[in-house]
Amino acid sequence: MVNDRQDLDLTAFSAAPGAAAVEWLISDQAIPYPQAVAAMEARVAEIAAGRAGELVWLLEHPSLYTSGTSGKAADLLDARFPIFQTGRGGQLTYHGPGQRVAYVMLDLKRRRPDVRAYVASLEEWIIRTLAAFNVRGERREDRVGVWVARPDKGKGHEDKIAAIGVRLRRWVSFHGIAINVEPELDHFQGIVACGVTDPRYGVTSLADLGLTATTADLDIALRQSFEEVFQKERLPEAI
Repeated sequence: MVNDRQDLDLTAFSAAPGAAAVEWLISDQAIPYPQAVAAMEARVAEIAAGRAGELVWLLEHPSLYTSGTSGKAADLLDARFPIFQTGRGGQLTYHGPGQRVAYVMLDLKRRRPDVRAYVASLEEWIIRTLAAFNVRGERREDRVGVWVARPDKGKGHEDKIAAIGVRLRRWVSFHGIAINVEPELDHFQGIVACGVTDPRYGVTSLADLGLTATTADLDIALRQSFEEVFQKERLPEAI
């Protein structure tokens, strides 16, 4: 079922008046997963202690699978790549070249301490980013992530183009989102991606949809839509 979230308050996670701008980091080389997690955990601790500012980190990983807190061993069908257990929410997913990962480290205690609303805002961020490429991304009430209708593949068929998995520590978020630009979609066949077994639901990418967008193009769109959802200042509350 589609959830339009018409009541989504796009100022809910906006920066507080006078807050410092979110820092952006872009890694040009593929980052090993354990190294990325260690760096995130260190930064989250610094943010929570008030010694560092918020950060969005854009990167790629070498080909690997990760299993979230709801992951099931049976969902690993073909261990063709290393698999890492992780504390983020969700089940099994694939990361690799051609996929843009955005790790988002925000202080929700200062923005809004609401996990479900935060995930909805991440979905909105992805949807607005995809719209820059004339791709209609949609959220689903029963499936986390962002989906694209594929009537060309049959009635009711939908493909997932972006995944979401988050974790919070002392109300600072980490992990985040992954958008498929031009990964090897066959690599998703080694797992039951996100626990979805219905044959009507698959995986897609910008390239699979016929677009020639680069990761650099996506980065520009991600930053612009992030400003719209997360960075606009709220008006001061009335006294």
